[in-house]
Amino acid sequence: MNLFSPITLRNLTLKNRIALSPMQQYSAKNGIPNNWHLVHLGSRAVGGAGLILTECTAVAPEGLATLYDLGIWNDEQQNAWKNIVNFVHEQDAKIGIQLWHSGGKGSLKHPNERMKPLSVEEGGWIVKSSSATDFHGVIAEEFTIAEIQKLKTNFVKAALRAVEAGFDTIELHAGHGYLFHQFYSAVINKRTDEYGGSFDNRIRFLVETIQEIRKVIPEEMPLLARISAVDYIETEDAWTLENSIELSKVLKENGVDFITASGGGFTNVSKDKVFPGYQVPFAAAIKEQTGILTGAVGMITEAGQANTIIENGQADLVVIAREQLRDPYFAIHSAKELGWETDIPWQYKRAF
Repeated sequence: MNLFSPITLRNLTLKNRIALSPMQQYSAKNGIPNNWHLVHLGSRAVGGAGLILTECTAVAPEGLATLYDLGIWNDEQQNAWKNIVNFVHEQDAKIGIQLWHSGGKGSLKHPNERMKPLSVEEGGWIVKSSSATDFHGVIAEEFTIAEIQKLKTNFVKAALRAVEAGFDTIELHAGHGYLFHQFYSAVINKRTDEYGGSFDNRIRFLVETIQEIRKVIPEEMPLLARISAVDYIETEDAWTLENSIELSKVLKENGVDFITASGGGFTNVSKDKVFPGYQVPFAAAIKEQTGILTGAVGMITEAGQANTIIENGQADLVVIAREQLRDPYFAIHSAKELGWETDIPWQYKRAF
C-alpha cells in the first residue's frame, strides 16, 4: 500500500490516496459556483488528485460565513455544480461536496476586509449557535429545538441535491469551530436540554443528522465527516482526542465511512504546536482505535512525507490543502518524484 494505491469506500474507488482538501475561495455570488470554482477544482483533477473535495458549502443562506461562500440550497446552485462535477469526472477523478453550516461563525465580511462582523444593514444576519456565545464580536443566539429540527432538514435537502448534481460522496464539515463542532464541544455548548450537557447529548445533533442523511442517499455512496480532533484549548471542558475516538465509534456505527481528523476552530493554534504533519497522529489514533478509514491533514507538503503516512498505515488518505494551492499538479509531480507511473492528461504528456 502506497500513495498511489487505489482505495475503495463502499462502491467508490479512488485511483490514489491524494485528496484536495476543502479550502474557502470567497469567490461566489448568491452561493453559486462559477468559472473560478471550475478552474480551481478542475485543475487539481487535471493534476492527478484522486478525490476532489469542494470548499464547505452552505445548506441554507444563514449557514454562510460570508456573502461570498458557496451554497446548495436552491436549483440554480445545484445546476451550476453539475458542470464542475462533470469536468472532474472527465479527468478520471472523483468529487465530494462538503456540506456545512457556520452557526455562530457567520455574518462576516470578505477576508479582504479582515472578516469583520457584517451588520444587518450591510446584508448580514443574526447568527445562532448551540448556546448564546460571543464569536469574535458577533453575538450568537441559541437555537431552539424547533430550529435544530429544521437544520437537520436543511442538511438532508442539501444531501439530496448533491446526489442529483452527480457528486460521488458527501462530507459533513463537523470541525473548525462551525455548527456541529459548536454543539459537540462543551467549550461552546452550555445547553441544559437533550442537545447539551452530557457527551451523548452534545453529539446528538451531528448523529441525528447523519442518520437522516444516510436514509436518503444511495446505500453505495460513502458518507464522510471532518472533525476537530482537539480544541487546542487548555480547559476542563475542551474537546479531546479521547472524545474524538468515542465520537468516531458512534459515527461509524451510524454509517459514516471515513473521517478526516483536523483540529481547532475556536482559537488560534499556538505556533509551537504547528509543524510538518502535526495533526497526523490524530488520524492515526482514530484509525487504530476504531478501525474507520481516516484522512490525515496538517502541513503535508512533500511526496515522500505523504507516501510515508500511507505506507506506515497512519491514515488512508492524505488530504492536502495549501501545497495543492501552490502546486495544482502535486499528484503528478509526486508520482514522478517517487518513481511511479500515473495517468497524465494526453494534452500535457509532452511536458512530463
